Parts: sequence; structure tokens; C-alpha cells
Amino acid sequence: MNSRCGINHTILSFVGIFCFLLATCAQAEQVTLTSSNFSAWRGDTGQWEIVGDVFTDPADEKLLSSKPGTGTVVNGPKGRTSNLFSKAEFGDVNAHIEFMVSKGSNSGVYFMGRYEIQVYDSYGVEKGEYPGIECGGIYERWDESGDPKGYEGRSPRVNASRPPGQWQTFDVIFRAPRFDEAGRKVANARFEKVVHNGIAVHEDVELTGPTRAGAYNDEKPAGPLMLQGDHGPVAYRNIRIEPAGPNPFFAMDTATKDASHQTAKEQVRMARELGYAGIGCTAGKGLAEMAEELDKNGLRLFTVYLGINIDSDQQKYGPELKETIEVLKGRNAMLWLFVLSKKHKPSSTAGDDRAEEILREVAEMAAEADVRVALYPHTGFWVERVEDAVRVAKRVNCRNVGVTFNLCHWLKVDDEKNMEALIKLAMPHLFVVTINGADSGGKDWKTLIQTLDRGTFDMRRFLKTLYDSGYTGPIGFQGYGIGGDSQENLKRTMDAWLELNDAKR
Repeated sequence: MNSRCGINHTILSFVGIFCFLLATCAQAEQVTLTSSNFSAWRGDTGQWEIVGDVFTDPADEKLLSSKPGTGTVVNGPKGRTSNLFSKAEFGDVNAHIEFMVSKGSNSGVYFMGRYEIQVYDSYGVEKGEYPGIECGGIYERWDESGDPKGYEGRSPRVNASRPPGQWQTFDVIFRAPRFDEAGRKVANARFEKVVHNGIAVHEDVELTGPTRAGAYNDEKPAGPLMLQGDHGPVAYRNIRIEPAGPNPFFAMDTATKDASHQTAKEQVRMARELGYAGIGCTAGKGLAEMAEELDKNGLRLFTVYLGINIDSDQQKYGPELKETIEVLKGRNAMLWLFVLSKKHKPSSTAGDDRAEEILREVAEMAAEADVRVALYPHTGFWVERVEDAVRVAKRVNCRNVGVTFNLCHWLKVDDEKNMEALIKLAMPHLFVVTINGADSGGKDWKTLIQTLDRGTFDMRRFLKTLYDSGYTGPIGFQGYGIGGDSQENLKRTMDAWLELNDAKR
């Protein structure tokens, strides 16, 4: 379990039609959990108190003192009491949480009572004792028989901690695990984004199960918010939770470039103003600049497109692969990997052994930088179909290797009637999806790649099938070859995206 490239911790399968049970508060309203009383919290609240404000105890910096009032909860005079559970149960949420710890103190916010974002006095700490213990970390899972026992902890990519005795903030987009109608898990829980004091410290991190010290060892579609109360003085205020919006939507750089938008700065500014979550781009000399511009603007570099060659007489990959991994380090981005061969025809299994060997090598390098590899099916390439990508990913069998579902390339080589079956096949390995407007039955690229508001293909049905299958990951707009004004194309596409996701899934 501690190897970077080995058997998956969770093998996901899909049987039957997906049935996601809505949580108690899965409504289009914000829920506030901190107020003038404990009505939003269940059962015995222990020594938790409602106060007006909290500050470091003048006589002991390891304790918190308070002033009378309302709006803030603090875990008693000694900071050692029971955990606090919300009455409401939540699934996908967008949460804002403010907290304060005393010097050396420790707490945690458990989404669904199972998945912890660590609350800790990490001010000035260069590195914690183990991954995930730092404030803003995703706490480790635990296996008493393992070596090491703790695993899958994720440290924040930046230490954004303020000194003890100061208020701090978390802004979190969390996606609940998905289950089929038989109760089998088809998608892991995922922290889509964790922002600590205004700085993004995690993006798109899956959890194969509950983290250590969660209230429950099982997984369900919904659960309470839990505040840990027995590890030291902590206070919380302004806890606001609302249903999370649609999957993160990004633009591929095939759609962001035109005569007026050549530089990374121009493309990123346009994407931000139009509401895109980030950009997926091609490897090359401009990659570092694009990554820096996205960082500056609070957007994400989702994917970087480059390839490998499985022919034994060809270079398996160029120096840009290692250079790309170095740029992606700490950004939790994906290598978008296409696979070439002249020796083997598209979809031929004859190249599987060589592909497995190379991809394991790439996966190991990528894992060292916390980078995932999403195989990119491309018409005419060796990995041409989604089925090819799934077959190869299963052979490689590394946790950080998955697949892409490219709508335009799928329509080019397959029949629309296979859509549901193919999505189900890909789902256990699906890292990213690309979409665009397209004409049903069309095989010409001009009809297969259009702005999202155009084309006869039933995009609403496609997205519903995708969501019903449990997919909660990023979706990108493929704009290759559309031409014209990129700002107009991106605006039309964003308007269509918002309309498609306006109705409840």
C-alpha cells in the first residue's frame, strides 16, 4: 500500500444505474452552523460553548479565552471535549469555515464525519512530522497492519498558516463518494479545492476511504460535518455550507489562442473573466509562463498534452516530459499522454507490453511530483479509443494512471449508442473529460468540434449519463480548429455550460 505504483487500494466497478441519494440539505440554500445556540448540532455538545469572540489567554498562550456573545463556538476552558456533529447531513458542498487555535493546538474539520482537513498550529513550520499533519493538510488514512501504518496523507502545497491566536479561513469544495443502486462505490470522495487563508493548498485530491480518527469507517452518500474537540483549544465561527456547483470547467488552449490572445497573460485573463476554472495546454517552452500566470490569477493548470512512442526503434519520450513534470510539481495537474506507434496499428494489443513498461516508468516519475497521468485517446494514434486507454491503464495498474474521455475523438471512431456502456467502462479510471458542440453522425472535424451551444449531439444527455455514473471530476472544452474569435467562442461555450448545468442533475 505504500508503493507509488501498485495495486489500487479501491477497485471500483459499476453495476446497474447510478443512484445518488440527496443529502438532507442538498438544496439550493446556504446553511449556517454557527449562531446563537446549538440548534444546528446534534446530541451531547459536551463542554463546547457559544461565545462572542475568542483570543489567546493572556496568562497561558496554550489556552484560549473568550468574551460573552454569540456566533462563535469554542471547545471549553481546557480545549478537551467531545466532537461536535451537525444535525444536517451533506454530500457535495462548498464550505467556508473560520477557526482559531492556541499555540501548539490541534483540531480537524471532518467532511461527512469521515474525511479530515487538519487544523493545527503550523505557523513557521517548514515541514510536519508526516504528510497531512500540517494545518490545511488532508489527514492520513491508517492501517494497523501496514508499514508504514499511515498512508495517503497530503501536505498542503504551501504553508499558509497564521500565528496562533489569529482567525484563519478554509474555503473548500468537497465531492461526496458515489454509489450505484446496489450500494457499491463507483467514485471516491474528493477534495476538489481547499483554500487556506486565500491560498489554494489542494486541488482535485481523491480519498480512497475515511481518514484516521473519522467518526465512521464506512462510506455513504451523505454525512454530518464534524469538528474535532479533544485535541486542544480551538474555536470556530462563520461556518457556512451550500451545495457545490457543477464540475470544474476549463478551456483547452486549442480554444484560447487567436490573433488577439497569443500570450499566456492574455489567455489567462480572458479565461478568468469568462469564468473558466483554468486551462489545459500543450507542453513546450511557454508552459512555465502559463503555469505562473494561472497561479497569479487563482486559476488551475489542469492538463499538459504530450506524448510517448512505444516503438522499440524510436525514442520513448523527449526531455520535455521530465521538464513538464517539474513544472507540474505541487500543482496537482495531469500529464495528458497520447501514445504513438508506426509499428502497431491503432488499438492493436501487440504493443501492450512495451506500453506498460514505458508508462510504469512515466508513472513513477510523475508520482514523485504528485502528478497524475491521463491517457489521451486520439484518432489515428495507437491509443485511439477509450477502450484502449482503459485496457492499458488496467495493465499499468498504477494509482496515478487513468484515462480521458474525449467526446470528439469518441464520436469520430464509435457509435453514439455505445455511450452509456463506454462511460461505465471508463468510470473506475476516469480522470478527465473533454466536450464540445458536435453533430450527431458527423465524421468531419468541422462538425465534430464546435462551440458548446452548436451541433445536434445531445449534450444534456451525455452530461446526465456522465453525472449519473458518478463522475465529479474536471471537464474541458475542446476548441481545436473552430477558428474565429476565441473570446466569442469561449463566451458562447460558457453560457451553454451554465445553461446545461442549471437544472438539477
